[in-house]
Amino acid sequence: MKLDSKIPEGPIAEKWTKHKFNLKLVNPANKRKYEIIVVGTGLAGSSAAASLAELGYNVKAFCFQDSPRRAHSIAAQGGINAAKNYRNDGDSVYRLFYDTVKGGDYRAREANVYRLAEVSVNIIDQCVAQGVPFAREYGGLLDNRSFGGAQVSRTFYARGQTGQQLLLGAYGALNRQIAAGKIKMYPRTEMLDLVVVDGIARGIITRDLITGKIEAHSAHAVLLCTGGYGNVFYLSTNAKGSNATAIWRAHKRGALFGNPCFTQIHPTCIPVTGNHQSKLTLMSESLRNDGRVWVPKTPIKGLKAADAVKIPESERDYFLERKYPSFGNLVPRDVASRNAKYVCDEGRGVGATGLAVFLDFADALKRDGRKVISAKYGNLFDMYKQITGDDPYEVPMMIYPAVHYTMGGLWVDYNLMTTVPGLYALGEANFSDHGANRLGASALMQGLADGYFIIPYTIGDYLANLGWSNKVGTDHPAFREAAQAAEDRL
Repeated sequence: MKLDSKIPEGPIAEKWTKHKFNLKLVNPANKRKYEIIVVGTGLAGSSAAASLAELGYNVKAFCFQDSPRRAHSIAAQGGINAAKNYRNDGDSVYRLFYDTVKGGDYRAREANVYRLAEVSVNIIDQCVAQGVPFAREYGGLLDNRSFGGAQVSRTFYARGQTGQQLLLGAYGALNRQIAAGKIKMYPRTEMLDLVVVDGIARGIITRDLITGKIEAHSAHAVLLCTGGYGNVFYLSTNAKGSNATAIWRAHKRGALFGNPCFTQIHPTCIPVTGNHQSKLTLMSESLRNDGRVWVPKTPIKGLKAADAVKIPESERDYFLERKYPSFGNLVPRDVASRNAKYVCDEGRGVGATGLAVFLDFADALKRDGRKVISAKYGNLFDMYKQITGDDPYEVPMMIYPAVHYTMGGLWVDYNLMTTVPGLYALGEANFSDHGANRLGASALMQGLADGYFIIPYTIGDYLANLGWSNKVGTDHPAFREAAQAAEDRL
């Protein structure tokens, strides 16, 4: 199989603009004749379904949760990147592109990354128009904070609940189209298989999780917006329902994976406490804006957070600040994770297991006061206290790296189409935008860019060439065979 990325010719800053012009269009009267299936209703899925329905397409959306607003995108905490340069600190579309490519160890597809940086500025406007309550400065302008791997402040946030607020915005847009009759929603429904006819994706087989009924659904195109595969590891920060079965079924039907080994180990997770856990809890990377990461210079076995406050500054090793003075505690995630493991391997880890480092807010609390810190991170501090029993306002947090995100995924071309014609992969389900390491706050950016601003253009080119009459019904033998095979597996 020959992989054709379909990257447009010309200067990188002009590729997307020219490509949009060269794509074939579907006229408004014909859009209502097409049907599109969207699997997954997180940020990528909800935004794609809402945008396509707004254009006039008929959309079927599927999620295994009881409501689209329970998609795992809701767990994202820290923020969303955009090259708005509101701080006037040197940010630009090119700098966001550069930081993303560099942060990914130069292994991302650069044309896709530049497009992502380019449309990032539109995402914030879209979300503000939806009523997403981003944090604001005293004068009313949208606030920004810093994230790892960048020396500018470009991350927009809604306290520590950014994913939730963005998803509610997309959910509102989704509901508008459900009410208009352009989207038919199938909650509590899981995808069991992809139906491929003569090499083209023609629909899916699903199971109703309440009744167990197996059904076939046909469409002109299928969009997989089902997230990553971090749960192939024993413990991760992902919800247990995020099991990657949709993209795996697509792979079994011929959709190739790209860079499946690229898994992100997030540096700020609550450490493992025993063998009773089914998942790990993430503490937002935004905490590293004000929290300082350290361990004792000499090993202290079983060091507790309550005893850490008694250790003088001269006996502490702020190892990220020492090794990376330009970025300090805001180094990229892979760098922070590796270094945390290094010091623990040296025997300088803290806590009962020795597999943790401190994230200390004492200096920030002294500098800014509790009220300011609470406004930024209050819900995160409360979550940490409920889980561990330690109060971050009084003692340092303990953190340790854990599996969080997968940069690899289904291989897609510039149009987000997989190696199976008619099958698209959006958001974390694809491989294209983050290389070997994703920068913090870029997952939300990619999911919404793919759904709101990229797939509405690129899918039209495929559908225009396919033709609205070229649809395979569920009475085709391939649907019956796929449904029977799924039933036999169960």
